[in-house]
Amino acid sequence: MARQIVHRLLISIPALVGVLFLCFCLLQVVPADPAMVIAGPDAKPETIAAIRQELGLDRSIPVQFFEYIMRVMRGDLGRSIISNKKVVEELALTIGPTVELMVGGMLIAVPIGIALGTLAAVNRGSLTDRLIMAISVAGVSMPVFFIGLMLIQYVGFRWALLPFTGRAGPVWDGGLPNLILPALTLGLVLIGPIARLTRTAVLEVLGADFVRTARAKGLRETVVIVHHALRNALIPVVTLIGLQAAFLLGGAVVTETMFSWPGVGRLAVGAIVSSDFPTAQGAIMILAVAFLTINLLVDVLYVYLDPRVQT
Repeated sequence: MARQIVHRLLISIPALVGVLFLCFCLLQVVPADPAMVIAGPDAKPETIAAIRQELGLDRSIPVQFFEYIMRVMRGDLGRSIISNKKVVEELALTIGPTVELMVGGMLIAVPIGIALGTLAAVNRGSLTDRLIMAISVAGVSMPVFFIGLMLIQYVGFRWALLPFTGRAGPVWDGGLPNLILPALTLGLVLIGPIARLTRTAVLEVLGADFVRTARAKGLRETVVIVHHALRNALIPVVTLIGLQAAFLLGGAVVTETMFSWPGVGRLAVGAIVSSDFPTAQGAIMILAVAFLTINLLVDVLYVYLDPRVQT
């Protein structure tokens, strides 16, 4: 397993360098000039030139990229153009809420999705199977903003059961009620894909020889399904869960916006809209590193679920 992890880390290094290059190019391809954004629309040319020199924008692009890599390696992601705060400080305030939202959504989607998919596979062709698949298709078809708006309208506003605006704090410090609705919004969207893929994978495994052998030994059906069929069917499901977790890190912008959730995705979009390029670069880099980390964890789970992956 250690060799698998080291190999994956070595593969991730070129990908990370490529992401850093794309983040650097973000500053080069946008039509706005960061120096003009900082100086303001009424600034004199000499003021803009001084700011460009201070930021190093007057140097050649290869030199700027090398200096950018050196700053990133030192943990210096620059300062926000809008707030003048360190980008690292702003990111530190948003990573926690984003991780909370991702974990909350996955805790809702993964157990329910796997359970529904397994139940549908075991009862293939029955009314239960058709009902679960119908719910899964409906969940996949509905956009995340529709589910979020329905939860806000009824659970949050009309019935006043849960708060639906902002984040009161960490989960362990009274923030759980504020987390439930945004996490439920994301979780309901992901239940459908997980349930459908689990059903397909379990159906393929249920016809395998080792499952028939386990039944011939007289094992209980629950043991056969959970310990033999489901475990061997989880590899494609783990792949999907890893991709969905990465989606939750960067693709939950709509949910964060609807619920005023102070996450990384919302920070990145706000930075791009306001031409705050250092903050946008830092947010994109953090999301990329998180994506690579999740892929590494998926590979480790592969080895645990199927030791043959090591060979």
